[in-house]
Amino acid sequence: KEIQSPSLGKDRADTVIIGGGCVGVSLAYHLAKAGLKDVVLLEKSELTAGSTWHAAGLTTYFHPGINLKKIHSYSIKLYEKLEKETGQAVGFHQPGSIRIASTPTRVDEFKYQMTRAGWHPTEQYLITPEKVQELFPLLNMDMVLAGLYNPGDGHIDPYSLTMALAAGARKYGAQLNYPVQVTNLNSRSDGTWEVETPLGIIRAKTIVNTAGFWAREIGKMIGLQHPLIPVHHQYVVTSTIPEVKALKTELPVIRDLEGSYYLRQERDGLLFGPYESEEKMKLQDSWVTNGVPPGFGKELFESDLDRIMEHIEAAMEMVPVLKNADIINTIAGPITYSPDILPMVGPHQGVRNYWVAIGFGYGIIHAGGIGKYLSDWILEGEPPFDLIELDPNRYGKWTTTEYTAAKARESYGFNNIVGYPKEERFAGRPTERTSGLYDLLKSKCSMGFHAGWEQPHWFYKPGDETGYKPSFRRTNWFDPVGREYKQVMEKVGVIDLSPFGKFKVKGTDSVKLLDHLFANVVPKVGSTNISHMLTPRGKVYAELTVSQLYPGEFMLVTGSGSELHDLRWIEEEVTRGDYKVETENMTDEMGVLGVAGPYARQILQKLTSEDLSDGSFKFLQSRHLKLSDIAVTAIRISYTGELGWELYHRKEDSVALYSAIMEAGQKEGIDNFGTYALNALRLEKGFRAWGAEMNCDINPLEAGLEYFVKLNKPADFTGKQALKQIKERGLKRRLVYLALETDNVDPEGNESVWHNGKVIGNTTSGSFSYSAQQSLAFAYVPTELSKVGQKLEVELLGKNYPATIIQEPLVLTEPTRMRLQRKGESPKI
Repeated sequence: KEIQSPSLGKDRADTVIIGGGCVGVSLAYHLAKAGLKDVVLLEKSELTAGSTWHAAGLTTYFHPGINLKKIHSYSIKLYEKLEKETGQAVGFHQPGSIRIASTPTRVDEFKYQMTRAGWHPTEQYLITPEKVQELFPLLNMDMVLAGLYNPGDGHIDPYSLTMALAAGARKYGAQLNYPVQVTNLNSRSDGTWEVETPLGIIRAKTIVNTAGFWAREIGKMIGLQHPLIPVHHQYVVTSTIPEVKALKTELPVIRDLEGSYYLRQERDGLLFGPYESEEKMKLQDSWVTNGVPPGFGKELFESDLDRIMEHIEAAMEMVPVLKNADIINTIAGPITYSPDILPMVGPHQGVRNYWVAIGFGYGIIHAGGIGKYLSDWILEGEPPFDLIELDPNRYGKWTTTEYTAAKARESYGFNNIVGYPKEERFAGRPTERTSGLYDLLKSKCSMGFHAGWEQPHWFYKPGDETGYKPSFRRTNWFDPVGREYKQVMEKVGVIDLSPFGKFKVKGTDSVKLLDHLFANVVPKVGSTNISHMLTPRGKVYAELTVSQLYPGEFMLVTGSGSELHDLRWIEEEVTRGDYKVETENMTDEMGVLGVAGPYARQILQKLTSEDLSDGSFKFLQSRHLKLSDIAVTAIRISYTGELGWELYHRKEDSVALYSAIMEAGQKEGIDNFGTYALNALRLEKGFRAWGAEMNCDINPLEAGLEYFVKLNKPADFTGKQALKQIKERGLKRRLVYLALETDNVDPEGNESVWHNGKVIGNTTSGSFSYSAQQSLAFAYVPTELSKVGQKLEVELLGKNYPATIIQEPLVLTEPTRMRLQRKGESPKI
């Protein structure tokens, strides 16, 4: 072990990284390697202290999500070549890994994961029990129906990995200083930081919190409550097992999903680590309430085999040679969990130049890829690819300590649960962030969780099978959603849209700011448009509706999942350009109701003296009015594509407004609808959704958003120059609109698209079309295969279904139908 004498080395740095686990050291390595001169890492005791040194070190290409596969893949490729580059051995073993399916539902899940992996470069195979046995001859084959096999998976020694990254970081000029504790952080008015330590102060342009289970302490120094909690994770190592010793090659890592544990070879024995249930697992919650004990570094917790006994028994049944093995070591150490088990990576809203890479439940496999990802983002000003699921700003004031604890328990216990589409998890709900209608609606519908909010997915009627019944095929909501679809198309429906992110922007420079931020023109007073914020490289950072309510005063509206993600981007631009504007986040105080369908005007007109006729209140206009004596800002817009308004109002008026509308619509047969029906409606209209058809991986031209992008407007908006180049070079792929012939299954996005026996693209979202009575999906395919009429296939649950590119939209929007009617043409509904 190297002995280091503490010193600061310098009093100024470009970037100060706080925490010397594998993630912090990887970031130092990547920033220095990319040529950043003054990179300083501060570690309070020694490198790997905390959660790195005792980790089991598993590495896998597999991730059920989409974007994180890229992080896993980069990490493995980096670890393969690190020894050669740094001269430090890393103890990397790559015997592959197999996830075991022992139920038919699990086999479905593996098929679901195969179509999600098919359009990625990672190797992944669905293998037969015979092949599983060949690769891992010590299994009890009575329990195996199939395996999901990733060659190249394995495990690495976390200490050696960190030391190799540290050697690389130093080689490229980074300074790693320890033991140096950060005692305080002060932000200066110019956006720089003073990092206080017992050895003096370092001035830094940027600070990055990579402090593991100390990350909360660092956050508190600047008034942030990072929602993190340490959990106890145990793994067990056995003595030599003769049957293991006799093998010629190392066994692949297995993950027995029903038994909820991983198991790998460790020398001539086995190592296995369980994830016990939410009731049995243990949190170290005293660290959250009282702080981490000051000296804790390379310590462990007391082991407790009773807590994991049922998993030990499951492992003995699956791998019978374990029955005669001796346990020689039990490791019980802290791992930091965020509420949803995913780390928090990126810049933090509300604080300048403060970045985080914290909350890693799987730090070893993520360290390499996240170091590269964050380094690119810090140096280039935009993320190299979309990773919104790791955005630290997905949490907010609603993420209380109680919520974090309840969620961490659930996430840990659900580690190996079946991952269904449209999954809901119920711990910690509802949060304090509920809409004004929550109490009124909660017993009438199936609620979904969106950024802390509860929002109706679909509503119950007598005779429905109620509740949450997840499935890979059509399930209990399929017919009720068709009923709600029909309600909106033929009569009128009301939907709670309160979770929208809602911002007010006003001031002398507001028009100038928005002209620079958005690719569309700035709407006139009393008007609304759909606008996109692009990154410097011309990708779609966000989609918002923008309304100019009064001269120089705007309301911006975004999806619930991107509220602080978008606000941060706007605030940073305000600071960078020194614009004279005020921004205010109105999300929590404002409720929103959507009213849509042929009778929407007729019903709302009963409640107001304002003229709502088409001539007086046109599509995409906004105005303030009173409905039943309640002040609302009404925008004539609807994501259903039908005649409709969004009604913005004070949250405390939600119940009165909703009741007045429902009362006024009795004769017309008014009823509720939820977000599942909304999705089916918007897909039929060919409306894109941010996070699916467009994100930080996609430019607006390939997404078919030209209409909203004004390349000829005078303002040099962010991304304009890049977009001109993209247009000149021509597009390699395009978003297309597919009709599918399926049976009891519908596309939902991220499935593989096939042509001539090869995967050529991916779907982005999908739904059953209740008007055409078949499935619809959006997909990205190479430009040469993007013509209307082109035959393709979409892989769903292990089967390729025929798909045809059709002219979009399937159903014309209400404003378009009216326009055609006025011209005397007959519109297709």
